[in-house]
Amino acid sequence: MAPVPSSDPQQAAMASPAGSRLAPLWQGLRRTPALVTAMAVLGLALMGSSALLVKGLRTAKDTITVTGASTERIRSDFADWSLLLSQGGDSQQQAYRALQPLVQQTRAFLLTHGLKSEELKLGSVNADKEDIRDPRTGELRQTRWTSRQTLLISSADVDKVNRLAGEIPALIGQGVPLVINEPAYTYSKLAEKRVDMLAKATKDARNRAQAIAAQADSSIGAITNADTGTFQLTAPNSTDASNSGSYDTRTIEKDITAVMAVTFRVN
Repeated sequence: MAPVPSSDPQQAAMASPAGSRLAPLWQGLRRTPALVTAMAVLGLALMGSSALLVKGLRTAKDTITVTGASTERIRSDFADWSLLLSQGGDSQQQAYRALQPLVQQTRAFLLTHGLKSEELKLGSVNADKEDIRDPRTGELRQTRWTSRQTLLISSADVDKVNRLAGEIPALIGQGVPLVINEPAYTYSKLAEKRVDMLAKATKDARNRAQAIAAQADSSIGAITNADTGTFQLTAPNSTDASNSGSYDTRTIEKDITAVMAVTFRVN
């Protein structure tokens, strides 16, 4: 009599040649809890698909950091300037009285050469006392007083101040004991200009990053970090620079340079 086929699918599979090779596996699974079995099957499935997934992944650390810069020529729109007058005497009163005609002479010179009265202020008068003693005995020989006064000039007409700075030494030739300080030329809209310069420096950094990425058949994505560098305000065409930034006040025209270190994502 022919054998009756088994109604158990598992037993049927075991009876086949392939099933005989899987017998040890089936026996192991029969002794394994259901949850562990499910996890094992899931793990085998994931092993097959993980190789495909990894090939499509790109690490989030693919970035490039580039330094961008922007330089422009600007013109100062304000000037601060100061002059110092001094005169001595045997007493504080004498020194003060000798100083005042010199102050008025200097003030008149500035006003007649185009300076407006509201652009000129007189600083406070300072007096210093000096005791002159015998170097051997220490005995007091004489007391001298020196009075000093500063003339402060502030003007939006930078060209006028620059011209006056060149003309004022004529007073020294007339006997006026004048100390002439250099005018300080500044730019009052610097805060707004910085925003514009940073935007241009960032654009320059993106252009540089794109040029570099193109050599690797890549493209540039979003900005992940941006560090503002120092601002340099220097004389025109100057190569002077400082790690903490610089601000040249000696020249009316200046070169302003902004630097940005920008990190981009690489796609």
